Amino acid sequence: MPSPLRHALTTLALLATPLASADSACAPALDASVRKLHASSELDLCALTAGKLTLVVNTASQCGYTPQFKGLEALYQTYREQGLVIIGFPSDDFRQELDDEADTASVCYVNYGVSFPMAATSQVKGDAANPVFKALNQAAGEPAWNFNKYLVPASGDGIIHFPSAEKPLGGKLEAAIRQALPGSQGQAD
Repeated sequence: MPSPLRHALTTLALLATPLASADSACAPALDASVRKLHASSELDLCALTAGKLTLVVNTASQCGYTPQFKGLEALYQTYREQGLVIIGFPSDDFRQELDDEADTASVCYVNYGVSFPMAATSQVKGDAANPVFKALNQAAGEPAWNFNKYLVPASGDGIIHFPSAEKPLGGKLEAAIRQALPGSQGQAD
């Protein structure tokens, strides 16, 4: 295992220890409310993620990486009972998101069966980035393309940025999730 990954996994393991006692706090980057995808209601990200490990992903409906929704949903179904939250943020920053949020919602919910929370379409890079991505970008680097993944410990410290090509299942991302979740350290299939 490369040294930087080992360091990151160790950091996440240490950060995972206080998760049970951090039930009332959320990571600073996630202390925000955003509109739900194709809805007028809001997602209170702090309430949704307090005390939990969170994976934030910038998504797009017409990208070569769009099929990753299937793997992201599988991650969510596998680890949500252990404390993983996944939040998708559709964005047209790379010119691959549909213009109509109803169409975006259809791709997510109908085509891929996404059940994890999806925010309304917003910007994820530059000065116009939504507040969550402004914080993530400052802490871990701006997305270079769609389907960048940010693993955010409950404390908000030690955010890890995974590039678009990192598949949700069977690689470094899933290993980091397994390592960070309480009670799952060292599990392997």
